[in-house]
Amino acid sequence: MNVLITGGAGFIGSHLAERMIAEGHRITAVDDLSTGSMDNIASLMGRSEFQFVRESVRNAATMTALIDRCDVIFHLAAAVGVQLIVDRPVHTIETNIHGSEVVLNLANKFGRKIVVASTSEVYGKNTKVPFSEDDDTTLGSTRFTRWSYACSKMVDEFLALAYHDQYGLETIVCRFFNTVGPRQTGQYGMVVPRFVRRALRNETIDIYGSGQQSRCFCNVADVVGALVKLIECPQAVGEVINVGSDESIGIEDLADKIVEMTGSKSDKRSLSYEEAYGRPFDDMLVRKPDLTKINKLIGYEPKCNLNQTLGEVIDFEKQRI
Repeated sequence: MNVLITGGAGFIGSHLAERMIAEGHRITAVDDLSTGSMDNIASLMGRSEFQFVRESVRNAATMTALIDRCDVIFHLAAAVGVQLIVDRPVHTIETNIHGSEVVLNLANKFGRKIVVASTSEVYGKNTKVPFSEDDDTTLGSTRFTRWSYACSKMVDEFLALAYHDQYGLETIVCRFFNTVGPRQTGQYGMVVPRFVRRALRNETIDIYGSGQQSRCFCNVADVVGALVKLIECPQAVGEVINVGSDESIGIEDLADKIVEMTGSKSDKRSLSYEEAYGRPFDDMLVRKPDLTKINKLIGYEPKCNLNQTLGEVIDFEKQRI
């Protein structure tokens, strides 16, 4: 297939491009490099099966030409990372909503199947755990900018499902839960690479909030494997699907595990959210997916446990020091 990956120079997009090329497909990756990096796709540049286009998905003229030539679309382009969302809320909203408007409109025009990347953030502060795809969402006040990301991705989901319902566009919505692995940047607030880099340098590890928040970190290889299978699954069309791991860990426990695995001399420091972000911040205590639907659709079960995933991140970051 001719596969178009928006956000193709990003963390997940670059891993997906490698996987799809390995399976014999031709890839066009489009990315404006606002959060992506040429380093992520360095191994693919120059290959006949890979083309890179530096452009925003909001550029309708460029996207028209690219979508006309592709068979399927993975729409991964988005503003991501808590720090980026807090610092640049306008960029977050415009990129996530308008970018998806452009891509979905053109996917419908040319009749291209599309996977739209969404996020576990849409569940917000819902306390029903694990989160199932049809559960209610509970977002905080609009004065907390972090919810602008969840809200913008909810609009993306509504739009994707509306195109499916109204026009029959083959859309699949995937909600990612804390995807981690090699090449992920800690620049925008991603907790695992941030902790690992500080531990390797024996620097103080800052823990935001109580440290009792729990998350389920999923290896990017498992996420990419799921995407490859879902694009070929007819029953996934028109569905919202959780993609992640259900192995939970508290954030302070995560810091302790990383310190142990790296043999670090780092100590820990607790910071309030306001100290960390310079403004009031709202958070959820627990985030855990119900993986029943994706298991039924494609037999999905995460293959990589947390220790293996952290080991891969540690090995990758050691090479960068």
